[in-house]
Amino acid sequence: MIKHFATLASSHTYVLAEGPVWDAARQRVLWVDINGRLVLTGHLQGTEVVEDQRLSFSETIGAVVCSAVGELLVAGSRGLFSVPPDAVRAEGTVVTVPGPTLIPPDKNSRLNDGGCDPAGRFLVGSLALDDRQDDEQLLRVENSGQITVVDDHLALSNGLAWSPDGAWFYSIDTIPGLIWIRSYDSDSGQYGERRVFLKITDGHPDGMCVDAEGNLWVAIWGAGEVRSFSPTGEQLATVEVPAPNTSSVTFVGPDLDTLLITTASEQLSAAQLDRYPESGRLFTATVGVTGLPVPYWSGRSVNY
Repeated sequence: MIKHFATLASSHTYVLAEGPVWDAARQRVLWVDINGRLVLTGHLQGTEVVEDQRLSFSETIGAVVCSAVGELLVAGSRGLFSVPPDAVRAEGTVVTVPGPTLIPPDKNSRLNDGGCDPAGRFLVGSLALDDRQDDEQLLRVENSGQITVVDDHLALSNGLAWSPDGAWFYSIDTIPGLIWIRSYDSDSGQYGERRVFLKITDGHPDGMCVDAEGNLWVAIWGAGEVRSFSPTGEQLATVEVPAPNTSSVTFVGPDLDTLLITTASEQLSAAQLDRYPESGRLFTATVGVTGLPVPYWSGRSVNY
């Protein structure tokens, strides 16, 4: 098994950095600080990510994706909204377009990780804000505006990824440590029954991505690692990160050859923060493989 080491890639510390996305058309990185209530953009400077802009909101931000023309689709605490490309004003305020509410007001949950399938549909999951068990969902927003329940009875819906040919869909339920797999037809939207691909017992699987060879790269919360697994479930590599709460991962750069890793500074003791002072920052690693282009949001699902 190959071992890699991540290097520091940002000067800012975030509360809960998550959901990195490479926007190839604009050569930028998008990510969120969930509990910091931020959507952030930045550019690569060598192997570092230089923050360009931060959009501040009044609610937690679970995920962000981008359309081909640069419109942002944002998962807020309970629902979706979009940010047109020209909607950020000079004084820093943001004009948003409201979209569907996905979590009812009487349910103590919030939206979490999300991403686009190969056809540009947006999928997003939820997590409980109380001690309810196995009551969360993974939802898909169809181009018609209809909401499809892809999964229910989840503990904490998290990372999403698709195989290079789009025929297989991976999803994470963090608390039980499960990575699910199922067949997926992007053209029709049909998908098969889920089955367990992997169970992680030493740490909690969080965000993930797939490389051009079909291998998974999974951020392991609590372990300070990103682990790579083959399509048959064999562990191929580990990336060591000097921050215990590694939260998500993606490939960025013009050649998609830089692995970008987000981490969190929250949920760590004072002793842990002293030992891992770079917690909450971004990291990069060169791992000898390239990633897949990130599908753009179809841009037709929010304003109805």
